[in-house]
Amino acid sequence: MFIQTEATPDQRVMKFFPGQTVLENGRAEFPDIDAAGKSPLAQRLFDVNGVQCVVFDHDFVSVTKDEELDWAVLKPAVLGAIMDHFMAGHPVMGAADTAPTPASAPDVPPEKIAEITAEINELIETRIQPAVSQNGGSVAFHSLKEGTLYLEFGGSAYTMLRPIENMICHYVEAVEAVRDHRDSLPKPGLDTPIGQAVAQVIQEKVNPAVASHGGYITLVDVIDDEKAFIRLEGGCQGCGMASVTLKQGVEVEIKNAVPQITDVLDVTDHAGGDNPYYQPGQGAPA
Repeated sequence: MFIQTEATPDQRVMKFFPGQTVLENGRAEFPDIDAAGKSPLAQRLFDVNGVQCVVFDHDFVSVTKDEELDWAVLKPAVLGAIMDHFMAGHPVMGAADTAPTPASAPDVPPEKIAEITAEINELIETRIQPAVSQNGGSVAFHSLKEGTLYLEFGGSAYTMLRPIENMICHYVEAVEAVRDHRDSLPKPGLDTPIGQAVAQVIQEKVNPAVASHGGYITLVDVIDDEKAFIRLEGGCQGCGMASVTLKQGVEVEIKNAVPQITDVLDVTDHAGGDNPYYQPGQGAPA
């Protein structure tokens, strides 16, 4: 999904064009978070620190920011919120309690867990794995917690996270979100001074640069205060120039700002050296 942006005469306001219809008819304005109760998308945008007003039109979303914040900092977060919302297939308008979130996940009786797990595994085996294996990827069930399904992604499979999430959420009512199981693991490296410094570089320098392409970079972990593991998402995900973006852009920026970092690795890159986060797909080289 590629989201285009357009500046307006008011420097506080920017338009975001998701490339699909936002509202079929009319216009909807949400001057504050209290007015966003009938729109899951508006609620998600107000979760971004600095968003003050949201407006929906036929083919764009208009966002007004706090005057003290720079779009270079805020734009990647807004792009990510819009992209995640549309890629997950959630409605733009609707009652607040119709927007699926892990917090609102239904309680699953213990006796149903085995049945749900079997249903998920059948989907993976018959529909998902045949598709991802064409590119050397693999997907396996890891765990299900409070409506969030955690999967083990191997090879290139993570690039299909959104379609996989849409399919599983459609067929399995108990699943409201799908995540990489590595996102649930403890990552003490992110809380160290080095980890926080890398996160700041990505937030303030790297993401504003890739936001123009609809992409954003997520810091996954920092190990031994010298190896930074990142994930290319949005427009960067699956892009043929991703390796160039990583080596000539992201890696250089991080190493210049945080010289203690010796390696910057994409968690889906099997050729990136000693990468404990990479899991080879079926048929891929180990």
